[in-house]
Amino acid sequence: MLEELVSPSIYTQTAYYRSLGMRERILTLPVMVAFVLSLIWRQVGSVMEAVRELNGHGLLWVEPTSVSQQAISERLRTFPAELFERVLMDILPRMHQRWQARQRPLSTAMAWALEHFEAVWILDGSTLDALLRKVGLLREGEGPILAGRMAALLNAASMLPHQIWYEEDSQAHDQTFWERAAAQLERGVLLLIDLGFTNYSWFDDLTIAGIWFVTRAKSNAAYQVEHILHTSAHLHDRVICLGQGKTQCQNLMRLVEFQLGNCWYRYLTNVLDPDLLPAEYVAELHQQRWRIEDAFNVAKRLLGLAYFWVSSINGVQIQVWATWLLYAVLVDLTDAVAEVLNRPFRDISMEMVFRGLYHFARFRKKDPSLVLIDFLSDKANFLGIIKRKRRRLSPLTARAGP
Repeated sequence: MLEELVSPSIYTQTAYYRSLGMRERILTLPVMVAFVLSLIWRQVGSVMEAVRELNGHGLLWVEPTSVSQQAISERLRTFPAELFERVLMDILPRMHQRWQARQRPLSTAMAWALEHFEAVWILDGSTLDALLRKVGLLREGEGPILAGRMAALLNAASMLPHQIWYEEDSQAHDQTFWERAAAQLERGVLLLIDLGFTNYSWFDDLTIAGIWFVTRAKSNAAYQVEHILHTSAHLHDRVICLGQGKTQCQNLMRLVEFQLGNCWYRYLTNVLDPDLLPAEYVAELHQQRWRIEDAFNVAKRLLGLAYFWVSSINGVQIQVWATWLLYAVLVDLTDAVAEVLNRPFRDISMEMVFRGLYHFARFRKKDPSLVLIDFLSDKANFLGIIKRKRRRLSPLTARAGP
């Protein structure tokens, strides 16, 4: 499966690989990609163990190859990480095309959003964990050194990343990514963000560009009510002038407040028309922002981006791009299972799909005719692939009044 999906993207980089002056040596781009993907996908415990596998049995599409651990470690420190990034960015459009070709149920709010907006994106950042002090300049320092910070622009419907950014500075604020993120946004899209991206200047820029957004409202945000769209015991929907003085937004905003239980939840959006974005969908759609937290969790915990093999920034970047590449493949596989089971994507556990690959490998030794998607779908209950139902509060259940 990996070879079928990834190999075309690897070989499209051949010309660029040569333009960098890279020699045709043993550890070429196809070999390095196979090695790194195997480290992650097969959860090999260390570079040393993966080198043994490469020497003795080969990895993925690479035949057994004699290399030393020192050669691999040096290659991870010096091999251009941008080549892995380019492979990732080449494969993502094809993953999205595969997603569009499938049919599976969507939530009411998401189905509405996709009918009324060009796309629904989620933007967020995440700090990477500490590097181990084993090699290079890190040996002489004291205390932990974080591996940097990444941000992702994620498709809320498909769970596929559209763009990933990496910052070596682990203290970089989410605001650092605004300019790069805005350059990726097209007119008519709906962007889901959280408080870390609150920036009234950018809110105005997005509004002028015809880019819609939904975010949480700060509890201490200053505003003046321009007019009331709807008010009831459990819902306040108002058009406001946000901010004051020099920081005041030049464009009107909309403040939607829901009461769920004993708590009030406050959301900001520049979609002023309730026919385009009904109040009950504002909070429901913003809940979809948690899907990017799920994506970070899969990348960092399930696929191992919380542990780094080398203490070099180049090696960290290679691992970041390779992990997100495998994340995209896992999303594609999970979505294929969801389609066969006729379930929403959110009902399928990516973790258990991933862990189901081990069982598939064992069963396939006995029956080489087994097909992966069929196996995972047929044994979905046995493998725990279908999530257990949990009771969750939804803004759609809030009584908004007449």
